[in-house]
Formats: sequence, C-alpha cells, structure tokens
Amino acid sequence: MAAFSFSPQSHPRPRSPLPVFLFVPPSLLLLIPLLFGSLYLCFYHSSLSSPKPTKAFRELIAISSSVLAQKANRPLQLSFSTPRSSSTSPLPRLSKRLRRTDPWFNLLLPTARSRSFSGRAAKFFSGHSCKPRFFMTWISLSELFGNRELFAIESLFKSHPKSCLLIVSNTMDSANGDQLLLPFRRRGFLVSAMWPDFPFLLKRTPAASWFDNLRRGAVHPGVYPLGQNLSNLLRLAVLYKYGGVYLDTDVLVMKSFSGLQNAIGAQSVDPVTGNWSRLNNAVMVFDEMHPLVHEFIQEFALTFDGNKWGHNGPYLVSRVVTRVTGRMGFQFNVLPPEAFYPANWTMIKPLFRRRRGGMDSKWASEKLECIRRRSFAVHLWNRESREMEIGEGSVIGRIMADRCLFCSSSSMAEASSSQLD
Repeated sequence: MAAFSFSPQSHPRPRSPLPVFLFVPPSLLLLIPLLFGSLYLCFYHSSLSSPKPTKAFRELIAISSSVLAQKANRPLQLSFSTPRSSSTSPLPRLSKRLRRTDPWFNLLLPTARSRSFSGRAAKFFSGHSCKPRFFMTWISLSELFGNRELFAIESLFKSHPKSCLLIVSNTMDSANGDQLLLPFRRRGFLVSAMWPDFPFLLKRTPAASWFDNLRRGAVHPGVYPLGQNLSNLLRLAVLYKYGGVYLDTDVLVMKSFSGLQNAIGAQSVDPVTGNWSRLNNAVMVFDEMHPLVHEFIQEFALTFDGNKWGHNGPYLVSRVVTRVTGRMGFQFNVLPPEAFYPANWTMIKPLFRRRRGGMDSKWASEKLECIRRRSFAVHLWNRESREMEIGEGSVIGRIMADRCLFCSSSSMAEASSSQLD
C-alpha cells in the first residue's frame, strides 16, 4: 500500500489550552480536504495493485504539496512508495471504481427484472413446444439494436418458424426492446428479451465464485469492455443451463440447424494439414449441461484476462477443445469453416461488393451457390463490416433477398442499397 511521510519543520506546541486547530490559518483549513483527497486516491490506487502510480495521481500529489507548502509558509514533503501487490485490497472501493468507470457494471447488480429471470424463462420455454431453442446476448443500448440485428432474427425464423428465441439482455428487456420485437410477435414468432440473473445462471458452475469476486471488486475487468466478456460468459451459461443454439447478432441463418448436435465451428484451418487452427464462439450448438460447455465455463473462471482481446472468447474455446480432444466423455463435432464462417473476417468485404459483370459476377454466383449448399449460417464480422455498404447484386444482397421474412418491409431490405446500421 502507498506510504506517505509528512515532515514539516518543527512547530511549537501552543501553550493555550484552546484546541490546536484554532491556531491554524483558515486558508490552510480550507486545503485539508484536498490533502485527504490525495490520501484517499493513494490508498484507493494501491488497492488496484498497480505497479506504478498513474500520471494524474503524481500530478495531484505534486499540486497538493505545492499549494499546502505555500499556504503554510513552510516546506512540506510528501513521499510516495510503490505498493506491493496484495490480495487484501479494500473490495468495496474497487466495486465503486468499477461502477464509475465501466458502463456495464449495472448489469451485475440485481434488479426486480433480473430476479424474475428464472421464472420468466421457465414459463417461456414450458409454454411453447419450441425446437430448437435459440439464444442471443445483447449488452449494448437497445437503440443500437439495428437493421443488421433485426434481419439476423428474420433469417433465424425464416428457417425455424417453430423455434423460440431468447435474447439475454438488460437493455432489450425494456419498452423500446418490446417495440423492436413486436413485428415478430404479431406474426406469431416466439421471441422474448430478458434481463439475466447471473447468480441463477451460474449457480453450481465453476464461474459462480468468479462472478461473486467480480461484483465485490476482487476481479479487475481489464482494459477491454466488461460487457464483451460478460457476453462470452452469458452464452456459455445459457447453453449449459438450457441447451440449444447460441448465435451472435451478426449471424445470418441459411438453413435449418435441426441436424446439428453438440457442435462448434472452425474459423480457419491449417492449409498443410487440413486440421482446424482456430475455433470461434459466435455459433454453438450444445445439449443441456454438456461437459464441454462446463469446461468452457471453468476455463473462463480460471484464466480470465480482460487485457487480451479474444482470450475469454474464441481463444478460450480453441484452448479447451485442443485439451479435451480424444478424452472420454467429450462427444462433440468441430464443423469446417464453411458451416458458419464461409468468409473469414479478412475476406468479408468482397461479399458486400457490387458485381460489375464478367468474372466478377461469375465469382459472386459461385460463392453464393457454395454458401447455399454448404453453410448453415454466415457470420458477418461486425467489427469489420459494420460500415460497409451492400452493393447491388452482391452476395450479401442476394442472401438478404433469400432470407428475409418481412421482405416488403424488412429493415435490412430497405438498407440493401445503402448502408447497414
């Protein structure tokens, strides 16, 4: 923990029996809160077990020292020592810091809606004989649930009209979210958005204690958005609890998933060996309480690192599958890239490009036919393609025409000649 030494020049003790603070200049009294603020930041900063003080912290200490020294008309020294890493940091302070600095912290706090998740989910599933069960997660504002996400739902119900979709989201479980999903409900499709109850979903899983520590502040979320990693955990939790199909909201469904069971898709393969080199967690199909999903959750809790992109998502499932392949009790299938990822993130742009005739049109027709024949879904790689326009006659444009549900009014169809939201 940070240590301070306060060493002013010797100050004679007043002989008067009156309280000492009456002899302190009023201007110095006014600066006492600033000193205490500096001390608070020091102890607060040290609770993060950071190896070095931040620049802002050093500047605040310097300003406090300078101003206090001038007002007291005597030298003042504040010394700072780098704290050692400690596992006994003040947990409530870290929780407050997380609440202030991460917009997704409120997702961790229990609410009336989150507490009702288990009952609402049970009623939703038991009230309908829907197969398969689909899940999505959404950790952004409901106002950002746009054309692409709505069309992903259209494509899902186009191939699975009798299925049900549960969107696990605190923001979509709202009046605005209800309005966005209303067109589907009016046509009889089973879709609902529910605020997740993390303790319920993680109960009796290896991540239960990890989540408790996160809420108490004992787990630092890292530099990448907490919501991104909570989404990685949520998809595993709902699959383990209920079983079914998880889809990212930028996945377009091409055909029925009814023939898939306990499957995950390869994102890429080794060109020499033909073996997969990277898996992805944007699409997963697993039975309830499947041991591989349990291993995924355990790996998340044991190796969580919020400072490495993908460490708790695609890289996680790749690590675990590599480790358990061939072990007894782990029956699952790794599907080839064309199943869910017919275009890697580095090659998604050509699918949006306008066809100009000749060889260009021939390539587009062949690619589209290959996707129709061999792909269950197409991942659009939002991080790369969100700002791309859908060109006339493009592969994506023609997929939209095939997979739209509200074809005359589809928000994606309306955007097909311009830009995806």
